[in-house]
Amino acid sequence: QLQLVESGGGLVQPGGSLTLSCAVIGFTAPYYNIGWFRQSPGKEREGVAHISISEKTSYYEDSMKGRCTLSGDYAKNTFYLRIDSLKPEDTADYYCAAAGRSYYPITYYADHPEVYNSWGQGTQVTVSS
Repeated sequence: QLQLVESGGGLVQPGGSLTLSCAVIGFTAPYYNIGWFRQSPGKEREGVAHISISEKTSYYEDSMKGRCTLSGDYAKNTFYLRIDSLKPEDTADYYCAAAGRSYYPITYYADHPEVYNSWGQGTQVTVSS
């Protein structure tokens, strides 16, 4: 498994923006996809977005489609999730995860989140005035 470290969370006012980072360190295994997920108190975890390392493609789930943007610095093995127009209901712990196998199409990762086998500890995002 890989080690993933998220950062960038914090307190943001409604309507604000935030960029979360996911650093993949300790390259003990290859990875093919990075996914972002979130979990709010009392709710199930839901997928946010996925980025394919090999295909350089992205897929955004309905949860935050149109308000978030994925990017990656492949040389630094660091991936970013920018979230705009934040709402109080976006308050959650945000996690990144890595999949150790390649699947196609990229939507497979959204439909089968169990393929992610390395997870970060999460970073908390609170949207409040």
